[in-house]
Amino acid sequence: MAGVTIRDLKKFYGGVQVVHDLDLDIADGEFVVLVGPSGCGKSTLLRMIAGLEEVSAGDVRIGERRVNNLPPSERDIAMVFQNYALYPHKTVGANMGFALKMRGMEKAAIAEKVARAAAILGLTPYLDRYPRALSGGQRQRVAMGRAIVRDPQVFLFDEPLSNLDAKLRVQMRTEIRELHLRLKTTTVYVTHDQIEAMTMADKIVVMQGGRIEQMGAPLDLYDRPVNTFVAGFIGSPAMNMLAGLVRGGAVDVGDARLPLPPGADVQDGQEVIYGIRPEHLSVADAGISGTVAVVEPTGSETHVVLRSAGNGAGGHEVVAMFRDRVSFRPGDSLTFAPDAEKVHLFDKATGVRLG
Repeated sequence: MAGVTIRDLKKFYGGVQVVHDLDLDIADGEFVVLVGPSGCGKSTLLRMIAGLEEVSAGDVRIGERRVNNLPPSERDIAMVFQNYALYPHKTVGANMGFALKMRGMEKAAIAEKVARAAAILGLTPYLDRYPRALSGGQRQRVAMGRAIVRDPQVFLFDEPLSNLDAKLRVQMRTEIRELHLRLKTTTVYVTHDQIEAMTMADKIVVMQGGRIEQMGAPLDLYDRPVNTFVAGFIGSPAMNMLAGLVRGGAVDVGDARLPLPPGADVQDGQEVIYGIRPEHLSVADAGISGTVAVVEPTGSETHVVLRSAGNGAGGHEVVAMFRDRVSFRPGDSLTFAPDAEKVHLFDKATGVRLG
C-alpha cells in the first residue's frame, strides 16, 4: 500500500484550464471521496492519478514514486468504472483473472487469487457464469474482484454505483466500505452523491470549478462548512441559507428577527447569509413565519417546506425536518425558530464563513 501526494496539479484542454493548482495528501490506507457537481474536475483528477489523462503541470506521487510519465499499467493502481467494463464473452472467473493472465502469472496462482477475491465478495457460486447472467450489483462485484486480485497500492473508483437502483446503492456502498476496512488499501472514490461521501469517507474533498473548496472528515464539513458552496452541497435536505442584515444583536431576514450564534464576529449593518440546517428548526411563537407549501413524509422523518409572504420579492422559503410524526398540511400557518447554537453565518459578498 501507499499514499498519494499531489502538488500544484494543473490540467488544460487547449487554452481552457479545468484543474487549478491542486494540492492534496492522501494517507496510506485512507478512504478519500472526491465530491462535487458535474464538471467540477473530480473525475479528471482521478484519471490523472490513474494515468488516463495527461498531467499539464505539477506532480502526482504514489508512495515515493513520481508517476506523471508512467502508463497506467506501471502505477500499481486498480480502477473500478461506472459501467463495469467486463468482457461479455468471458466468465466471471476469467474476467477477474484476466489482468493476472496478461502478466504471465501461473494458472494455479491466478485460480488461488480469484478464489480468494470471490469468497470476499460472495461471488464463488457465479465464477462460471457470464456477465449477461448477473444482476447489476453482481457485475459491480466482479469489477471490484478484478481490482482486488491485482493487490494494488491504490484503488480508484469512478462513480461505481451510478447505474444501480437506490436500494442496491445503499447495499453496495456498505460492502465497499467493509471491503476497505478489511483490505486497508488506499482508496480514492469519485461521486456526485454527497450521501455516499458522508457515509463512506475518512476524508471528503469538495471540489468546484477545478479547485478544492474544503477537505476534512465528513462531520467536520457538515458542522463547519467554510463557505456557502460547501454548506449547500453537504447535507440532505440542504442547509437553508437566507440573506439578512445584522441589526441590534440579531439578524433581520425579511420580517423575521433571528438570533445570532454565540460569539458571532459581526457588525451592525453587515450583510450576511444566515444558514440553518433543516433539523435545527422547530415550531415556535417567533421566528420565520409563513404558509406550509409542501409536506414530505419519508417514514423516519418529515420534511416541511414553509414559504413566507412575498416569496421572490422579500420573502423566502425554508425547509424544516422533524424526526417525530407531524400533522401539518399545505396551507397551514406556522412559525419556525432556529437553534441559535447551530446557526452558520457567511459573508454575503464572498460567501465565506464568519467567526
